[in-house]
Amino acid sequence: MPEAPIWLHAEPTRLEQVVVNLLNNAAKYTDEGGRIWLGVQVDRQQMVLRVRDSGIGIDLDKFPDIFDLFTQADRSLDRSQGGLGIGLSLVQRLVDMHGGTVEVKSEGPGKGSEFAVRQPLNVASPMPPEPSEPIERRAVAGRVLVVDDNVDSAEIMARLLRMSGYEVRTAYTGLDAMELAEGFLPEVVLLDIGLPGIDGYEVARRLRQIPKLKESRLVAMTGYGNEADRLLAQEAGFDTHVVKPVAFGEVTELLSTFLTSPNATG
Repeated sequence: MPEAPIWLHAEPTRLEQVVVNLLNNAAKYTDEGGRIWLGVQVDRQQMVLRVRDSGIGIDLDKFPDIFDLFTQADRSLDRSQGGLGIGLSLVQRLVDMHGGTVEVKSEGPGKGSEFAVRQPLNVASPMPPEPSEPIERRAVAGRVLVVDDNVDSAEIMARLLRMSGYEVRTAYTGLDAMELAEGFLPEVVLLDIGLPGIDGYEVARRLRQIPKLKESRLVAMTGYGNEADRLLAQEAGFDTHVVKPVAFGEVTELLSTFLTSPNATG
């Protein structure tokens, strides 16, 4: 840590979430006996917070998509570790909201990784700023149901959407989704296809049979994107078909289109 205090114009809870998510990510991918470093410094009127680890590292071809919400690691890692840092998408979103940037470096597999968060210093005043209005207090932009059997993925998506002003519910199975939908009446359903029990196609067919939900927009979110998959989604009643990995900006753009243009189709 630097000797002198660093003043930032930041929401403390959100800044804490950034640090915690980066540390959790480092711990998840660093074997027992490995090392994790956390440091803060000032560089050219910016606060630079670095989290570095001696863990599994990152393939160079993963760099462009590392902050995408649904980016996954190698399948063997996915099964043993629970998926590649979905919290990284939340980190990028929160840092963006604070006017900062987040960068990643790695020399490759087995050589660890480093994440650096840069945020402008609050040079106008030596006193800490007044607490900002919590992000959750924004006006509700619409009701969204997130359905995914990957609990981490569903919860992170829900958190990001709530910070953007949406009222959100989550479900992890098709049956739970249908039960929630009848009471919640979502305007948009982000629906994974590979669900336990009944798949997303069948969930869509059943939702389309509920009169109260006939105006709801259904978005198929899946790792499969060939023409046959798109036709299956269309036949099941989906309005549009999105292939993972999906950037959060793409999701919010889609929601904005649906919720401001009720008659638009995907």
